[in-house]
Amino acid sequence: MWQTKTFQNLTALELWKIYQLRVAVFVVEQNCPYQEVDESDKSAVHFWQEIDGEIRAYCRIIDTPDWVKIGRVIVAPAARGTGLGRELMSNAVEAVKTRFPTKPIYVQAQARLQDFYGSFGFKAVSDIYLEDGIPHLDMVLEFR
Repeated sequence: MWQTKTFQNLTALELWKIYQLRVAVFVVEQNCPYQEVDESDKSAVHFWQEIDGEIRAYCRIIDTPDWVKIGRVIVAPAARGTGLGRELMSNAVEAVKTRFPTKPIYVQAQARLQDFYGSFGFKAVSDIYLEDGIPHLDMVLEFR
């Protein structure tokens, strides 16, 4: 079952599990030393699936004046290759459509995942650039 909570509604254990997974993948596995926990966490809607007490897939949803950003998209290493990433994005996009039906969705995608995001209808709106040493590009999904 997918869980959706604001920062204020997360338990300490849920927040710890989220941060543990994000740091393990984005900082350690991808070798990107940066401030992974940031101010956006406090205004984000946190969206995840937990299996057997472990978070297997996660993203955060952030409402901005121009669009809704889906970020920190992650599948735990043990759950990769199972289709959980596709399930995560499909459910996250539907959650955004329900909460913010008139706003486009923005993702800052790793360039190697352009086709993955493109399969949901996201279109590239930037050239490829380096973010923390990893090629990225900006992509947007319009509903209009």
